[in-house]
Amino acid sequence: MIVVLILVSALSTALAASANASAALPRIHADPDVERGGRILDSKGREVLLRGVNVNSLGRYWRGTELRPTLPFDRRDPARISRMGWNSVRLIVSWSRVEPRPGKYNEAYLDRVGRWINRLESNGVYTIIDFHQDAWGATLAAPAGESCAAPSQPGFGWDGAPGWATLDDDQPRCFTNARELNPAVRAAWTNFFADKPAPDGVGVQTHYVRTLRHVAKRFAKSRAVAGIDVMNEPGTLGPGANDALGPFYARAVRSIRSGEKSGRGFRHLILFEPGVLWSLIGSGAPPAFSTDSNLVYSPHLYGGSIGGEGPPSLGSFETALAEAKTFGGVPVLTGEWGGDPTRATGKDDDYFNTHQALQDDFRIGATVWTWKQSCGDPHAASHDETAPPLPPWSLYRMDCANGANRIVGQFGHLRKDLRRAYVRRAPGRLRSSSYLRADRILRVSGTRSRRVSARVEIFYPAGRARIKIDSLFPRHRISTRILGKGKHRGMVVSIPVKPGDWSIEIRPKGRK
Repeated sequence: MIVVLILVSALSTALAASANASAALPRIHADPDVERGGRILDSKGREVLLRGVNVNSLGRYWRGTELRPTLPFDRRDPARISRMGWNSVRLIVSWSRVEPRPGKYNEAYLDRVGRWINRLESNGVYTIIDFHQDAWGATLAAPAGESCAAPSQPGFGWDGAPGWATLDDDQPRCFTNARELNPAVRAAWTNFFADKPAPDGVGVQTHYVRTLRHVAKRFAKSRAVAGIDVMNEPGTLGPGANDALGPFYARAVRSIRSGEKSGRGFRHLILFEPGVLWSLIGSGAPPAFSTDSNLVYSPHLYGGSIGGEGPPSLGSFETALAEAKTFGGVPVLTGEWGGDPTRATGKDDDYFNTHQALQDDFRIGATVWTWKQSCGDPHAASHDETAPPLPPWSLYRMDCANGANRIVGQFGHLRKDLRRAYVRRAPGRLRSSSYLRADRILRVSGTRSRRVSARVEIFYPAGRARIKIDSLFPRHRISTRILGKGKHRGMVVSIPVKPGDWSIEIRPKGRK
């Protein structure tokens, strides 16, 4: 066992920050495996765990109050995200903004998306382009005076589809208990899956997959784009609706691949999700639809958070991996997870640490919901004017009192929970990973073959650490890259290991 003490100086901090800013992200791809579970690999053959956060600033949401429904993505945010130790962002884009008129694409909006992808890349962060929707779209808000039979209430608008693609058959815009239980929303989904014609005579679903093709072509050469999430939480609620996901996803995959080819790029990851009920019940995969080898299954692991508070659902993790096997053993990345920030206590058994421990146990990627949430977000909408504002499910605390929409800081315990040590890249196959938050002790192990890069890349949330390695490669040095300053400082450690089995332990300096 070799013990190395890592100390950080101001000079090494400055050099590392410069190196980080200029480093290009390697291409990544899926490695399906029915027996052992799929993984994401980089161009050097290392297993990659994508961990990060959702960013909704570029989405177009219904504006139900005088407050803006989203908060700006600040120029400093990519660096802040990187200092959290995260290496990925699920960046929300809205179909209504990409294709505001039938067949007409908003290139200025895509330019803006591209600029943020580049800024994230300069901070070592991949982007997942997420075609986001909730309850179909913003234009399905009930008009003033909408009459709804009790116990239903006038529906709020949400985000996603443009108004011209919203074919609701003049159904009531009323909901009962859940935003998707709305006749107008359900009609819009039925017409989407049936590919009913939009005002220009082209099917609504056809428009959508053409939009996917256009965006895939636009970013076909970008290594900073990890992949495209085809659709957030599709609204498959009626009888047989889940069966319609298969043909739709098959079209979407073909369209994305056609766009990448036309753009003279390469095949990116394609993330696909089960229907919206999965987040509530923790099961319900779509039917098989493609033999494409670069797919990632992306259910949202909200067990213990949506539908009643409790511990994270171990069964949901097991189900997600079991369902992934039915698609040829594709990797799993949960595009959303999270909950009320006040559930973060900083203890190893709180909701957020327990959830992340399961992510480590099952070695899956994850992006938490969400970076920032405006007081005007539809999630905070209510027909009860006397009810206090709902707490935002985000890293940032908000002052929403008396019409305010002001960031007042971060949830401290949540920040500490989410700033968690983990293996970002591992040569060969990662076998185990565990982190004790209270003691800041990380233990990981894996098996390296001679064909892949020798380096294990780890984020560790401290500037000084003691590292134990049982199979250090003697001809290569350990390197560090420092993130942040002061008490929020962390580091990315790159450790060379010999072929065969390896294990690493990292703990704070001074702890044996």
